[in-house]
Formats: sequence, structure tokens, C-alpha cells
Amino acid sequence: MIDFRELADKYKTPLYVYDFDYMTQQYEALKEAFRGRKSILAYAVKANSNLSVVKHFADLGSGADCVSIGEVRRAFLAGIPSYRIIFSGVGKNDDEIREAIERDILYINVESEAELNRVELIAKELDAVCRISIRVNPNIDPKTHPYISTGLHGNKFGVDINSAKRMYIFAKNSDALDPVGIHFHIGSQLTELDPIREAAEIVADMIRSLEAIDIELKFFDVGGGLGVKYKDEVTIAPYDYAQAILGTLTGLDLTVICEPGRFMTANAGYFLTKVLYEKENQEKRFVIVDGAMNDLLRPSLYNAYHKIEAINKSDEQPTQADVVGPVCESGDFLAKDYPLPPLEHNDLLVVHSAGAYGFGMGSNYNTRGRSAEVALENGAERLIRRRETFDDLVALELEYLNK
Repeated sequence: MIDFRELADKYKTPLYVYDFDYMTQQYEALKEAFRGRKSILAYAVKANSNLSVVKHFADLGSGADCVSIGEVRRAFLAGIPSYRIIFSGVGKNDDEIREAIERDILYINVESEAELNRVELIAKELDAVCRISIRVNPNIDPKTHPYISTGLHGNKFGVDINSAKRMYIFAKNSDALDPVGIHFHIGSQLTELDPIREAAEIVADMIRSLEAIDIELKFFDVGGGLGVKYKDEVTIAPYDYAQAILGTLTGLDLTVICEPGRFMTANAGYFLTKVLYEKENQEKRFVIVDGAMNDLLRPSLYNAYHKIEAINKSDEQPTQADVVGPVCESGDFLAKDYPLPPLEHNDLLVVHSAGAYGFGMGSNYNTRGRSAEVALENGAERLIRRRETFDDLVALELEYLNK
């Protein structure tokens, strides 16, 4: 049992707390599910990019799925070897491509013909051969929130099947490119198997058509997106997820790459915030807390649900309330019409399922310093990021103040 009150008193609030033992369980469950075939779990760094979190997965044998050169650098700092690092994303600039090639990572995921041309040009300038994968857009509805859907033609990610075939032929004939993989990712927070299976079948069939023209790939990158339970979602078991994918690969000798993020960290994380005041406007109840949208953006951005627990208040009769923060925006809320007991100054609320896309999507809006982060592992706690100070926030501006 986590003593949230003790952690809040020691490290102050707002505060992020991560259960590393839970992360280990999630990693091992997914790795076991793919045991029947060569596989790499490449942790999606964007889900929670704290260096200690990334290092935790590195120590378990994970690779890294990165969507910026900053994340690539984090992966190296955390001890992930170059041959387990993948660089994805639709908008890589020349300097990022150059550094990725120089660092000799496993491969660059290419998302357009224009990008493929840039990668080839830069590889030639470096007199190097760049391993690439192409992100295929299978046009499958993932049945998830539209903001986190990525596999439809209306999304910005990837290329259609015909474009991908042209790109593979181009890469095969280039002295500076080595096409080693294929990648697809239809969306995040996936809770239905059929779209995953259907996308895998489409991409596996494409691999077979490439083999017919002597283009031999090594990696089948299924992306991530495996959903987790925030409220009442019925989630997919790791074994069923793996079998849906592996069942499409009959006769193909490929290493499966999976890029889990949310699955590994979401329910390992808790966001702690203290009550400042309660107020009522007419018949509307507000619980005003010290945490805000700059700390946890998901409710404001996606209208996302997070379970909220009032510590040591469980026996009191709840009524509906909006949980709102100090940021000067009407969109600053952690929950709306949420049942909570009567609350007083310094009462503690714990926001669950906050380990993915929580701290990482935070900002300094309203000149608010970002919270501290604490890890729990094997019964011990440790600080893994200190709270930002005002001096931290203005450090990059002061020297230019009077120029």
C-alpha cells in the first residue's frame, strides 16, 4: 500500500509518483506474450521520458521508440544500445536525420517519399548506408479517440500501400539506403483486437509481395497502442494481442518489434494534488486544487477520465464537483461532475492512471514550475526529478533581459 500522504508531505504537491515494480510486471507480461518468436520491445519514450523510467526499461532489456532526436539522446543516456533504438516521426529535420545516421541506430522510420529523399541525400553526404523502415498506413479504423487515431488516410502518419511499394523499390536500388523493416501503428489506447489483426494482415501481405521482387525485410514493427483501463474499459490481454499479430506472419522469418508506452506506465503513475478551497457558484460545486492543466493536460485536451481518490475521506457522502486548478483558463480542470466527499484545505487527492502522457505533456504556462517526480521500487522511494524553481524558469531569458 502506497502512503500517499507521507509522500505529499515530504515532496510537496503537485507531485508525480511512479510504481517501478508495476512497470516491470507490465514489461515482462508483454515480453512473455511474444516469447514464441524473435522480438524486441521498444519502449515508446514519449509516454514518460523521465531518464530513470527509460533506464528502468533499459535494464529490463528494452529498446526505445523515439520521435525526436532529444528522445534518441535520452535513450543513449539511459543505456539503451544503438541497435535497439528506432527513430520515428513525420517531421524530422536534416540535423536530426544526420545525427541518427551518425549514431548508427537500428533504423529510421520513414513517413513520406519526400523524407526518404532527404534521408538518402544526407546518407550520401555522410558516405553512409542508412537502415530504414517505412511506415505504412493501412487505413484501418482503430475505434479510439480521433486525436490518437493514426492509421487512417485522414491522419498525417505514414504512406499508403502503393506509395510504400514505390519507396521500397527506390530504397532497394539506392547505394545509401538499406530497407530492413516495415512499420504500422493505427492508434493509441486500442481496446479491440479486430483492427489490430486486420492491419497486421494487410502489412504482412505486403511483405510477401515485396519478397516476390527480392526485397527481404527483417523487422515487422507493429507499433504500440495497447489500451489500458482508466475507468471501465475492457482491455486486451497481452497473449491475445500477440497471437492476433503472430497469426498473420505464417511463413515469414521476421523479428517482431512492439512499441508499448501507455501499457507500461499509465497505471504505474499517480498525480498527487492538495485541495486549496471549495466554492459554489449558484448550484455548481468547485474543488480548487494546486495541480492544474499545465501539470496534467489529458482531461483538458482529450476530456480524458482519470479516477480521483480523496485520501481518508471514503466514508463521507459524495456530491458532484468540478476539480479545477489555478491556471487562468476555463479549460483548466482535472475532472468535471466528479463525485467527491466534502473537502477542506490541505485534503489530498490522488489522480490515478497518470504515468503516461502526464508529466511529459506538461508546460510552464502561467509561469508555473513543473512538479517533482518520485519512483517507488522494492519498498523504497527516491526522487527522480526535483521540482522546478522560478530560477529554472527564467534561466534562459535573464541574460537577454536588458539587451
